[in-house]
Amino acid sequence: MRIELSLVALLLPVLLFAQENVLVKGRIVNEQGEAVEYVQIGMPSRQIGTISTADGRFEMEVPRDTLEFFHVSYQAAAYPVTGPVEDVVIVLHENELPPAVFIGGNTKEKYLLRPGKTVLKNMGVISTALRSEHLSGRELGSIAHAKKPFLVKDILLTVRNNHIPGCVASINIYRIEGKRESFVNVLHRPIYFDVPVSDEPQDFDIQPEETLLLEPGKYFIAFQIVGCDDEALQAFLSKPEEERKLWEMTMDFNIYLKSSYVREVALGGMEHLPVNIGVAVKGLEYQ
Repeated sequence: MRIELSLVALLLPVLLFAQENVLVKGRIVNEQGEAVEYVQIGMPSRQIGTISTADGRFEMEVPRDTLEFFHVSYQAAAYPVTGPVEDVVIVLHENELPPAVFIGGNTKEKYLLRPGKTVLKNMGVISTALRSEHLSGRELGSIAHAKKPFLVKDILLTVRNNHIPGCVASINIYRIEGKRESFVNVLHRPIYFDVPVSDEPQDFDIQPEETLLLEPGKYFIAFQIVGCDDEALQAFLSKPEEERKLWEMTMDFNIYLKSSYVREVALGGMEHLPVNIGVAVKGLEYQ
């Protein structure tokens, strides 16, 4: 018994040290030293994640492990966290864009994905709320199945209401591969759009700048908040919790009846969701 207690006493400081979080602050730039906006940052195995600011800055309290960085226009990067750091600079290298793909043959206009039916006649909602000083990078969306090659022209989405000032959102598209459902990004350029504050529903027609050809397969079309008015967020967080209103710093979507996925933090794991937020996709299907 004395030996066992001695071993525990010896190991306890090591275990506590391994679990200690350290503060990592830094900025993300490209090879020309220019800031890279809205980079997804995280430790996927630990379900820790956030989004960098529009000027490429980030701040996180994390364990001593490897931080990963992802942006659709750049090669992925990693940074081993060995202790606290005040101004680490992460340099991302640009991806080489693949050559444009042209497919011969006839095409027809088609919806690859429709929203489906809403729950409780628009009474049910899916909410995304900002409750900390750093954006988590939560992703919600819908599933699309392409039976033939499909050229995406429009991504349609309705936001029921938005109370997040200065909100910048992105659309991400992942191909779902294998029985274990690995999610592979298919974009080469980011898709950003602004969501104004409004109590009324807002319809968005988002048209990708790049030629976005989906090969036959299963896809997850995801919505993500990547930016907001920092002063408004800090003012909300400075209020005592009992003075905060539930609708503040919140965005709502109608609930649609069809299963999908949710990712709670940037670069975290995807989890099944029994409903979706009603994304629609239309374009040209190759015959």
